[in-house]
Amino acid sequence: MKVLVTAGKRKRAIAKAVIKAGTGEVTVNNIGIDVIEPKIARMKLQEPLLIAGDGVSKVDIRVNVKGGGFSSQADAARLAIAKALVGFLKDKKLEKAFLDYDRHLLVADIRRKEVRKPNRHGKARAKTQKSYR
Repeated sequence: MKVLVTAGKRKRAIAKAVIKAGTGEVTVNNIGIDVIEPKIARMKLQEPLLIAGDGVSKVDIRVNVKGGGFSSQADAARLAIAKALVGFLKDKKLEKAFLDYDRHLLVADIRRKEVRKPNRHGKARAKTQKSYR
């Protein structure tokens, strides 16, 4: 049986997707994709599945996500799902459809939070406050 593992990252969130031949079942952290809350995260996760169309009914996708907030987790999971579908189905038309819809379905967003600086009270760029006036 053919199994493919892909990963997706967004800020601090890391998603790992395992795809194999099956019946079209998609789970994220052992929760069905149709019952994920909040709704905006569910809609983000369903985007690659809707674009892929009937190819999704032939595969099972299991995604594990950790770190970050719910929005970053959803972005990381949709990246992992899209990469898994393209890699498993080996369909150039599907890859082009993903890139035309949203480039971030296949290409990771590399932006990260800037590291805090010493003596800046948790801010990365704020000027230090003078206390001698």
